[in-house]
Amino acid sequence: MILLPAARFRSALALLSVLVLAACGGGAGPAAMAPSGPPPEVVARYQAVQDGNYLIPAVDPGYLTGGNARQTVPYNGPDAPGTIVVDPHARVLYFVEKGGTATRYGIAVGREGRGFTGSAVIGRKAEWPGWTPTANMVRRDPEVYGPYAGGLPGGLDNPLGARALYLYRGGRDTYYRIHGTNNASTIGRATSAGCIRLFNQDILDLYERVPLGTPVKVRTREESVALEGEMVEGPNGLMVRMESLPLEVQDQIRAGMTPWPPFVAQSGISPENSLGSADALAAQGIVAAN
Repeated sequence: MILLPAARFRSALALLSVLVLAACGGGAGPAAMAPSGPPPEVVARYQAVQDGNYLIPAVDPGYLTGGNARQTVPYNGPDAPGTIVVDPHARVLYFVEKGGTATRYGIAVGREGRGFTGSAVIGRKAEWPGWTPTANMVRRDPEVYGPYAGGLPGGLDNPLGARALYLYRGGRDTYYRIHGTNNASTIGRATSAGCIRLFNQDILDLYERVPLGTPVKVRTREESVALEGEMVEGPNGLMVRMESLPLEVQDQIRAGMTPWPPFVAQSGISPENSLGSADALAAQGIVAAN
């Protein structure tokens, strides 16, 4: 296996770090090269929320990086207004609106969320849903999921979070869910299990906007590349555009030799902040500092 010389690798990785931080800042040009936190109006959307008997914690601003925060964006896909579009490859979800726009949400994608494509509808909605790991999950990771084999009631410790949308096809449950999370640090990243999760503040927003019967489209990788561009998982687990990387790094990735260790997916049952603060994660290279 041919790798970049050490000096060139260090240079490429340093440039990659600058590019990732620039992307997290949300701007372009020299001013965007310095990392900055999300704007106050974005942070305000993710403050603590009282929902019935539960106080949903505020999202650490360090997790509102890149495309993770909810925002209105231009939409050029073929999908009709009122459609939910899930792109598990770019790790974003769109709620398509009129006038060529959509609300975009950052998502985390679990193992089960990578095994479904095509069309479905929202056949069930639930507030503070209960959760039971599948037999395959218990068999695959008995130490992680075995204690929950009998089910876990809804609440702040439940990995489905504050709301869940259940996808049906042909009148049958697909076992594909769009839901909240009890671990905000996973948004924008891959996880070891689960389907499609959003910040709890975002699933509250989406849940109120979509009635039963709402159409859902889950993109294939080919559809994702055509509409979002080619994406690659960066060293901190967040997706970056391939074209933003140095050419030599692009060549290595396409040759199957990604020049950084693979990001380790987190378990879907970790409680909020169990991975530590955004500052602590940034120190470990897990998230970009702000």
